[in-house]
Amino acid sequence: MDYSQFLYMRPELSLMAVIVILFLYDLFAGEKLQKYIQPLACILLPIHILINMIPSDTPAEAFGGMYLYRPLMSLVKSLLSVGTWIVVMQSAAWLKREDTVYKRGEFYMLTLFTLLGMFFMISAGNFLMFVIGIELASIPMACLVAFDKYKNHSAEAGVKYILTSMFSSGLMMFGLSFIYGTTGTLYFADVTAGLTGTPLQIMALVFFFSGLAFKISLVPFHLWTADVYEGAPTHVTAYLSVVSKSAAAFALPVILIKVFAPMIEIWQELLYIVIIMTITIANLFAIRQKNIKRFFAFSSISQAGYIMLGVIGGNAMGMTSFVFYILAYLVANMAVFGVISVIEQKTDGKVSISDYNGLYQTNPKLTLIMTLALFSLAGIPPFAGFFSKFFIFMAAFGAGFKVLVFVALLNTVISLYYYLLVVKAMFIKENNAPIAAFESDNYTRVSLAVCLLGILLIGMVSSIYDGIHLFGF
Repeated sequence: MDYSQFLYMRPELSLMAVIVILFLYDLFAGEKLQKYIQPLACILLPIHILINMIPSDTPAEAFGGMYLYRPLMSLVKSLLSVGTWIVVMQSAAWLKREDTVYKRGEFYMLTLFTLLGMFFMISAGNFLMFVIGIELASIPMACLVAFDKYKNHSAEAGVKYILTSMFSSGLMMFGLSFIYGTTGTLYFADVTAGLTGTPLQIMALVFFFSGLAFKISLVPFHLWTADVYEGAPTHVTAYLSVVSKSAAAFALPVILIKVFAPMIEIWQELLYIVIIMTITIANLFAIRQKNIKRFFAFSSISQAGYIMLGVIGGNAMGMTSFVFYILAYLVANMAVFGVISVIEQKTDGKVSISDYNGLYQTNPKLTLIMTLALFSLAGIPPFAGFFSKFFIFMAAFGAGFKVLVFVALLNTVISLYYYLLVVKAMFIKENNAPIAAFESDNYTRVSLAVCLLGILLIGMVSSIYDGIHLFGF
């Protein structure tokens, strides 16, 4: 056996090393040493990120084409690892609670195994490997959603997530059975050669797209999102809204553009309708929300619609804009949920938007971070979100989808309105009993500082976008 092919799996191998080290430490460390597992995790993950920060320029494959290595795939894995590291940093105070302190090891294992499944999903060159990756990511994620099972409807959220995930996976694999039946293979390269656009293959495309659209929360496959985001622990909600969604969102265009290329007109028409529905319905429902976690659930659904604008053109510029959008969305959304989580911990669970009335009076720094993150999500210059929206609109416009871009621009105005509702609550609305002033822990401070730097610098440093483009597609 040629063991050199394992060298292409550097992200997976380094992540497995982190998992094994944390597992052994959690298993054998005594009660006095258990408190050091958090700093150990926060040190090992950056090492894992640095090992894979500079990918090889040479595309490769392993295990007979089951596993693919591409420089852009390695870059996306690094972005997901950064998002996971931020989640781990922000969860430090939560994991010190009396009801979670003895479950810290389980939290890290579930989180990192979910990330490992996303890695396999991203690098899959065969639909069988792709399904294995999705299930490796989905099952631990359901456990994470139900992690806080005695509080905040977490168990209910876990049941809703695992059931809808099961049905979506079944639907997707039903479509894959049609693909195998009509082409005789599950390898991406061979499937492309066998696609002729028959009615059975069109049905297979629709079923596959529907199953994966659930993971991304595209309308009409979004109905689970608000309930799960509200019931899950806030750190898990952040992980689900950014890292998990970004992995599925990257896998979808890779398969649509590379595998279903002969059926591009069909999936472009399907995606056209879904994008309009997703952005419009999510924005309208976000306005009606009073719970801040449900509010950002619909915000994340809307952002998923914007992300898909980079996919519909089916070209390299669109994919570059797509990855750049994921990066800008990651830092902004992690900042938002970082603020929500620290306030939730310090106030014993205040998650209503009205609870944030007058926050500026007592916690001006957190208010500033939340405001800048909201401005970035809304696409206000000069923050990262403005440039990400600009690039992704230009990619879709250049591909000829001018009406679609116009609809997205109109919806951007709506999103600006509801994001400003939170800003208004923090700065303008009066509160006779505002949230008391408090100090956040050092882990949260570092994570929020990283997110803030990303919001301010990602858009302004043009070499970031150019660097992503150099990775190719």
